[in-house]
Amino acid sequence: MTRRKMFAGQALAVVVAAGCGMAAGPADAQQLTVVSFGGSYQEAQSKALFLPAAKAMGIAIKEETYTGIADLRLKVKAGAVTWDIVASGSGSAARAGAEGILEKLDYKVVDVANFVPGTYQDYCVGGDVFSTVLAWNTKTYGDKGPQSWADFWDVKKFPGKRSYRKAVAGALEPALMADGVPAGEVYKVLSTPEGIARAIKKIKELKPHIAVWWASGAQHAQLMKDGEVDMVTGWNGRFDVAKKDGAQVAYTFNQALLDYDCYAIAKGAPNKDQAMKFLAEISKPPYQAEFTKYITYGPTNKKAYELGTIEAAYAKTLPSHPDNAAKQLTIDLDWYIKFEEKASAAYQNMLTE
Repeated sequence: MTRRKMFAGQALAVVVAAGCGMAAGPADAQQLTVVSFGGSYQEAQSKALFLPAAKAMGIAIKEETYTGIADLRLKVKAGAVTWDIVASGSGSAARAGAEGILEKLDYKVVDVANFVPGTYQDYCVGGDVFSTVLAWNTKTYGDKGPQSWADFWDVKKFPGKRSYRKAVAGALEPALMADGVPAGEVYKVLSTPEGIARAIKKIKELKPHIAVWWASGAQHAQLMKDGEVDMVTGWNGRFDVAKKDGAQVAYTFNQALLDYDCYAIAKGAPNKDQAMKFLAEISKPPYQAEFTKYITYGPTNKKAYELGTIEAAYAKTLPSHPDNAAKQLTIDLDWYIKFEEKASAAYQNMLTE
């Protein structure tokens, strides 16, 4: 994957201190605070989206990192919200919106007319399309790695150390497919207490072979770079960056989970109106096209493909390309709104048993 920089000529100063970055602007410029997940993902966001948009709008941008919506929940409950914009997975954002810890977005300001259907919601606007995939260490398995979730669970055919997600998001669906449930019926099964229990039981079977329960994209990418595990679930773009950095890793889109990351405004954000305008800016096609050059996640704005800046061959490697999307199960946001809390509690109980 190339790291061409359409905005390379921009002279935005970046000051890094105490784990956060600040893009300098005019001394009296309004400042927005944006929080994301760190690692190669946030690096791509910063270079392709945050810094160029801040310059275009004449504002200052401060970047911080967090582990997820749970961190925001604590701030909102404490009445101590300092963040304006938060990056989030779609399912977590849907649930957070329903809880009342995100501001409702104004789609008269944020233009989603050309977005891929289903990649925006009342409280969060899609920024990129990604996949939770099955990845393997090519030093261990070569090009004959596992190609399905059933293979991931098959410790005889594919002996070796596994890594699996510590959070419930994207964890139960693979387990049911490994247990023989067709992709099209996964959420129907998971919409019953018995279905959730079935998925957790399947994961528990694999527990002795799971060396690491990963908690972030940066962590699961590092696991593959270090050769610490032989196969892992995780986000396709993180693995591509790791491979570029020398990791011996490959993955398959077969039975992957097709999802999108999005941007939301924290409830009680100090700069709500400016944050809304910022979301409108980074949703424009040139920003989304540029983002794909840093990490292999697809744009949510379909117009990004029409600019001619995403090469055709490269487009075929992105999760949202029709050939790849056809192999995947699309995340069901309604399920996460209704069942994530109960499923998460049961999942965490299994982890501590």
